[in-house]
Amino acid sequence: MLFRRFCLQMIFVAALLVPALAADHANVFLYHRFGDARYPSTNISLDDFRSHLQVLQDGRYQVLTLGGLTSLVLSGQPLPERCAVLTVDDVYRSFLTGALPLLQEYGYPATLFISTSFVGGGDFLTWQELSNLVDAGFEIGNHSAVHDYLLDRYEGESPSEWRGRVERDLSRSQQAFKDHLGFEPELFAYPYGEFDPELAALVRRLGFKAAFGQQSGVIHAGHDPFTLPRFPMGGAYTSRENFAGKLTLKPLPVEVVEPETTLLDPHQNPPVLKIRIDLSEIDPLSLKCYVNGHLSSGPVASKKHEGVYQVVAEKPLKGRRNKYTLTASDVSGRQWFWFSQLWVSPRR
Repeated sequence: MLFRRFCLQMIFVAALLVPALAADHANVFLYHRFGDARYPSTNISLDDFRSHLQVLQDGRYQVLTLGGLTSLVLSGQPLPERCAVLTVDDVYRSFLTGALPLLQEYGYPATLFISTSFVGGGDFLTWQELSNLVDAGFEIGNHSAVHDYLLDRYEGESPSEWRGRVERDLSRSQQAFKDHLGFEPELFAYPYGEFDPELAALVRRLGFKAAFGQQSGVIHAGHDPFTLPRFPMGGAYTSRENFAGKLTLKPLPVEVVEPETTLLDPHQNPPVLKIRIDLSEIDPLSLKCYVNGHLSSGPVASKKHEGVYQVVAEKPLKGRRNKYTLTASDVSGRQWFWFSQLWVSPRR
């Protein structure tokens, strides 16, 4: 609750005082379900979703496809001054009945990430419905074939066997897209937002142009194109004020020194995150750290390495996925910056 209250206060001030995004970064938003109250943690009401689209229209934001954004970022071209991207994972039937009419009313595109094994079953769209969406201008990305926990290793599975299994899953999904839609997507969204350097390298080798997690953050020119962040829009964080404020957030200028992986070492829990922070635009006294939404001790300057800060939770992390979120403002308190570090404890 403290983190949610802080976020609402921070982004409300930012939304009022910051006139536009700079041309070197953009914020991407992630949705799952629309107007489906059966699943509150991943749902957004249609009233709230309409309010998001109205914020974009009122602010004269240019809504890009994710492919359009990544092409600009990867080629080093400047971004529009005001731009945003809307993405949808899984693409349940509520997208067709709830989100689609509103997107068409406002004239905005979206990028849809599909797990191919589920197409046509249960609450998911059919291939024909997806083909109709492509014809209507919506972009399709790959979300794997079976939406598995890709970082998990089966009992007795060697590293090479794990790589082969994941490659077969992603290749099978690419073939399904080619068979049913006539093309292979260039963008990938990690199931459950989980990735590590080895999985990211595998996705790169398979020919994808970029890959996206579910950790909150702002995409900028210096980002690794295979660990790109998105702001999840579900549950308690779907209000108009929350969305409007996150549009104005800038990337916290952080370089991760160590560890090089997102995997949580069971022998080092809580994990120690060592980072360099460019303080030229931010107020050092405003730096705060949140662990899964709860305020924790802030970054501490290293005594051994100048310019390096250490971030560590006060208690061991529990559960499969966790994150450290760092926030800061500039000296005026008008501009806010954001960075999240993902931690995953897969089955090994």
